[in-house]
Amino acid sequence: MKKHTLLILAVGVFSILNTEMGVVGILPAISQQYHVSLTTAGLLVSLFALAIALSGPILPMLFSRFERKKIMVFVLGLFTVGNAVGAFAPNFATLLISRVIPAFFHPVYVSFSLAAASDFAKQKSQIPKAVSNVMIGVSTGMVLGAPVAGFIASQLHLRISFLFFAAVNFISLIATILLIPKFPKTEKISYGTQIGILKQKKLWLALIGVMLLNGSIFGVYSYVSSYLGDALGLGAKTAGIVLFVYGMMNIVGNAIAGKGLSISPNPFICIQPVVIGCIYILLLLTGGAVISAVPLIFLWGISAGMVANTIQYWVTSAAFGAPEFANGLYLTAANLGVSAATPFCGLFITQMGIQAAPLGGMVLVLFSAVCIALKACTAHKKNQKHYQPVQ
Repeated sequence: MKKHTLLILAVGVFSILNTEMGVVGILPAISQQYHVSLTTAGLLVSLFALAIALSGPILPMLFSRFERKKIMVFVLGLFTVGNAVGAFAPNFATLLISRVIPAFFHPVYVSFSLAAASDFAKQKSQIPKAVSNVMIGVSTGMVLGAPVAGFIASQLHLRISFLFFAAVNFISLIATILLIPKFPKTEKISYGTQIGILKQKKLWLALIGVMLLNGSIFGVYSYVSSYLGDALGLGAKTAGIVLFVYGMMNIVGNAIAGKGLSISPNPFICIQPVVIGCIYILLLLTGGAVISAVPLIFLWGISAGMVANTIQYWVTSAAFGAPEFANGLYLTAANLGVSAATPFCGLFITQMGIQAAPLGGMVLVLFSAVCIALKACTAHKKNQKHYQPVQ
């Protein structure tokens, strides 16, 4: 497999995440175009995420017996058609269906891409670095999707935003067909064997830890626009610039995590909650001082990028031998963490105001640290069990 394959996989993942997150930037335009409330328009986001959470543990495993390239082409084709239909949807119901159906196959493409990146690595220690190249597509899609789609809708037309999504999917589709060879045949793992990894305690600790750690980031991030405006007093344009730089810092975090997890994975994982917790404490102590809060938010962006790689590594290393199934579980746990953490952090905001948003994240970080400690203890006991002293 050539190096350009990783780039094409990253672009493909970007095209999928661009479709998922891009709609966030055009919800007001959709609400106006289809004469529905903003809450109803938000179903395009929430039902998309729900579809990912439901299909994550199932579809990647079911499709794992098929050749990866064919499945990737199918999913990219489905997303291309779905976005094209969405561009010309006569009503909101059609638009909703055109998004939800492809959403079920989101975990299939992403999990296959991450598994393929792992196979690309020549040595096991190089897997995190290879995966981080693909994870850059995730970060870029999350960063650029919403602002680019919003700009297109405001300057041209809502329909052009959906055609933009379709165009990126189509470019990825053609690149996959023409430039990616058939993936090397891998040993077919039975469905029973894959499901059997659910018996492992370390996997459940990893999944719970993923929900907590990812939730600690996105539970707070869900309210970051209000935090920048109400707590820091930034205008809409300045806040947009801060968020864009935050997203760019995600990509820096991806690169750092790729190296850190390759060199010394366990210490790197253990340091994550400490770093995030310190950032949240400092944000609480700033008292709305822009000059100190904004640099902390940029550091938070780097941490968020590191967490994205860390949680993927955490799950797949705990479920070694079933890569597609493991990556599907990772996607489900990550999305469930976001779904649960957002209202949890909202409770602190309701009681103490928007400036308390980091407090909810701190609680989740603390519990994620407990999961990491339990996993470390489990591994230590396992090592002691297999240790045979020299007589």
